[in-house]
Amino acid sequence: MLLRPSTGFIKIIFILMICMFVLFLLSFSPGVRQVVRKWGEMGMLIVREMQYSEAATRRLLPYFQQKNLAFPPHAITMAFFKHEKRMELYAAGADQVMMPIRSYPLLGISGHLGPKLREGDGQVPEGGYRIVHLNPMSAFHLSLKLDYPNSFDREQALVEKRDSLGDNIMIHGGNQSVGCLAIGNEAIEEIFILTQFVGMERVNVLVAPIDFRAGHPWPVGQPVVKSSFSDQLYRNLAAQLALLPPPAPPSPG
Repeated sequence: MLLRPSTGFIKIIFILMICMFVLFLLSFSPGVRQVVRKWGEMGMLIVREMQYSEAATRRLLPYFQQKNLAFPPHAITMAFFKHEKRMELYAAGADQVMMPIRSYPLLGISGHLGPKLREGDGQVPEGGYRIVHLNPMSAFHLSLKLDYPNSFDREQALVEKRDSLGDNIMIHGGNQSVGCLAIGNEAIEEIFILTQFVGMERVNVLVAPIDFRAGHPWPVGQPVVKSSFSDQLYRNLAAQLALLPPPAPPSPG
């Protein structure tokens, strides 16, 4: 008995063939390489959605159903807390009221509490950021690029006469990181697919040294990178976090 390949399998093979053709075209001029690379990445985004969307949706849907929130939502916010090594996912419907969905452990993070000041310092940036790129071919399974350095980071660098601020700060899979935020492969699949569904322009990311809502003092004895703008940065972060509801209970597993 002959088995016929599924339609999804045929689509994946077709897209992979296109990607191989794209790699061949990359040997031409820089302008052609740039255009072809963009189209190749778009093809891989489709492949990744086909690979992970069903399982990621199946894992996420019960959390949204508990909140009576439509899936996919209208917008999402991710809040990362360095000291607590935790990421919280919030989502909003058409009313734009954020609700806590679930928590994830932050598996890999480098540096100390405090902002990133320059390239190579191993620090994870702190502040409010947007997603500017989805990488379906990341060395760390999948990744989402933050817009670091943002306008606030650049303004403070000018005041302090700093340059070489660094870039390429990612949220990615795996459990190790240097300057990025590693949340594990299953978690990044969920966040990656959710971002595809929602759209990058409707994703907000907050990275804080501690959860300012908890009212706890700064951890005693833990190294902290300080800067002239730290107080202003943390006032801004505390105000943005105050707009979010209390965190969701710890997720199983």
